[in-house]
Amino acid sequence: MDTLLIAGLLLVWLFAAYRLYGSYIEKKIVRADPSRATPAREMCDNVDYSPAKKILLFGHHFSSIAGAGPILGPLLAVLYFGWLGAILWIAFGSVFLGAVHDYTALMTSVRNGGRSLADISGRTLGARTKVVFSIFLWFALTLVIAVFAVVASQTLVSQPEIVVPTFGLILVAMAFGWAVYRKGFSVVGGTVLALAVLALLIWVGELLPVTLPASVLGLSPQTFWFFALLVYSFFASSVPVWFLLQPRDYISTWILFIGLGMGYLGLVAARPALNAPAFAGFSSPGGPLWPMLFVIVACGAISGFHSVVAGGTTAKQLPDERSGKLIAFGGMLTEAALAGLVTLIAAAALIWDPSKAPSPFGFQYLMTAGDPIRAFATGYGKLVDSLPGLSLNMGLFFGMLMLNAFVLTTLDTAARLGRFILSELLGKKAAVFNNRWAASFLMLVLAAVLGASEGYKAIWPVFGASNQLVAALALIVVTSYLVAVKRPRKATLYPALFMLATTVAALLYQGVGYLRKGSWLLGGISLVLVALATLIAADARKALSAK
Repeated sequence: MDTLLIAGLLLVWLFAAYRLYGSYIEKKIVRADPSRATPAREMCDNVDYSPAKKILLFGHHFSSIAGAGPILGPLLAVLYFGWLGAILWIAFGSVFLGAVHDYTALMTSVRNGGRSLADISGRTLGARTKVVFSIFLWFALTLVIAVFAVVASQTLVSQPEIVVPTFGLILVAMAFGWAVYRKGFSVVGGTVLALAVLALLIWVGELLPVTLPASVLGLSPQTFWFFALLVYSFFASSVPVWFLLQPRDYISTWILFIGLGMGYLGLVAARPALNAPAFAGFSSPGGPLWPMLFVIVACGAISGFHSVVAGGTTAKQLPDERSGKLIAFGGMLTEAALAGLVTLIAAAALIWDPSKAPSPFGFQYLMTAGDPIRAFATGYGKLVDSLPGLSLNMGLFFGMLMLNAFVLTTLDTAARLGRFILSELLGKKAAVFNNRWAASFLMLVLAAVLGASEGYKAIWPVFGASNQLVAALALIVVTSYLVAVKRPRKATLYPALFMLATTVAALLYQGVGYLRKGSWLLGGISLVLVALATLIAADARKALSAK
C-alpha cells in the first residue's frame, strides 16, 4: 500500500474525529461553559495559577505530553508486530481512548479547582486511593525526570550542534514571556521574532558546536550536562509559569510543528515503498500482540502522563472552558499524527532487510544496536533529504533537535507536576512541602541519585506498562466524578476497563518473565503495581456501586 495514502487517510480520520467525536464529548459529557470562571482566573497567583493565551497554552501542553514516547514506541511496535497493528491502534486508540482520557482529565481537574486527579480521587474513591495514587505518581514522575535528563544529556554530547539552540532558547523564552505578559507585546510579533532568533541560534550552533573536554569540574561531559539540566528543571519548575515554562514550551512547539510538517512533506516528495511487513505475527521478542502492542505504542495512542499534565499545569492555566477541547483533545490527536509519521518512517524510510543490516539505513541494524533515537533521526533525515535544497545532514540534525525539544519540555513539566503532587499530599502536614523551591529540590535530588548512579535502569523496563496503568486509573477517577455529577459514563468507563485489563495483563506477563530470569526487583515491582491496580479498582467498584 502507498505510504502517502496511509498518511492521508490517517490525517483525514484524525481531523474528522476531532470535529465529530470531540464535539460530542464536549457537549454531552464535559458540557463546556465559556461563562464559567476557570481556576486560572478564580485562583490566579501569577506563579502556578495564571490564565494563558490559548495558543501559548496549546504549545505548552502539546510539547509537554509529546516526549520521546510517540517516537520510540511506534518504532518498537513496527519491529515486533509490523506496521498495520501499530497504525490501527494509533488511529483508533488515540480517538476513543487517548483524546477522551486527556480531555476529560483536564476538565475534571478544572471543575475541581485545578487539583490533580490523585487529589480528586480522595473525594470520589476514598483517602486510601488518594495516598496510594499520589505516591505512585510522584515516584513515576521522579523516574521520568531521571531518565529524560539522561537521554537529553546524551543527545547534547552526541550532537554538540544542538547545545547553543537548546540553552539559548531558555533566554529567548524568558524574554518572550516578559514581553507578551508584562509589556503587552503581540503574540504574533513575539513569535516571529522568537523564531527568527531561534533560527539564528541553530545557525550559530552549527558553526560553533559545543564539545566539552573529557573532564568538566571532575565530571564526564554527559554527567555535566545531566546536572546542568536538573538545575534548569529546578528553576523552571519554581519560577512563575508564564515567565519560562509556558513560553519555552510554546516556542519549542514550533520546532515540533515545523519538523512534523517537513516529515509529511518528505513523504509526499519521496513516496517511499513499505519495506516492513504489515503483520509480523501474534508473538514477538517483545511479547504477545495483546497486551504488549497496546503498551509498547504508549503515548501515540494513550498515556497516563497526559492526565498528569492536563490535571497539573494545564488546568491551572486554562483561560476558559471552551479552549479545553482544542488543547487536550486536539493535542492528543496531534501527537497521534506524529506517531503515525514515525510508524511510516520505520516501515518505509528505512531498509527492512536483515541481509542489509550493516547498512546505516537498516532498520533492524539501528534498532538492535540499541539506538532507536538515531533510527528515527536517520529515517527522518532520509525523508527530509528528498525535499529541494535540503541534505541528509540537515535532516538528521533537525530530527535530533526535534527529539531533544520533546524531551526537555517533558523534563521541566514533570518537575513542576511532581511539586504539585507532593504539596497536595503532604502540604497540610508540613508547611515545607508547600514551599515550591523546597518541594522541587527534594524531587530533583532523588532524580539526580537515580540518574547519576544509573539506578533508573533497574526499574525503567516496567515504566511503559505503569504509565498505561496511570491512564486506566485516571479514567476510573474521571468516571467516578462523572457518576457523581450525573453525566454519561460509557465514553470513559469502557476505555478504563480495557486499559485496566491490558495493563494488568502486561504487568503480569512482564512480572512472571522477570521472576523466571531471576530479576526479583523488576518482577516484584510489576506484581506490586498489579496489586495497586486491584486495590484502586476495588475502591472504585465500591464507590460506584454506592452511587
